Amino acid sequence: MSEQEIPIKVNISDRFYPLRIPIKDEENVRNSVNHINERARFYTQNFSIKDKQDALAMVALEFASEKYKRQPSSDDFSIIDSKLKKLEQLLEI
Repeated sequence: MSEQEIPIKVNISDRFYPLRIPIKDEENVRNSVNHINERARFYTQNFSIKDKQDALAMVALEFASEKYKRQPSSDDFSIIDSKLKKLEQLLEI
């Protein structure tokens, strides 16, 4: 049985978008929409960005940059792997 979904409309930069989302995600989606609109407003008010499309592009770049900063690199995984192997060796003794 699939999760129950609800239809909602969200307003991003004065455009409405209809969505169907799981009920449990509604608060997260609405908070995300508010955050997008706040950041777009920040760019239009504090920089020489007048076009809403440009402001949304800057928001997308900001969010993508944040995501990649938090994403572990392959070096991080090799360090973790090395530490796990050392722990395994200690536990075998």
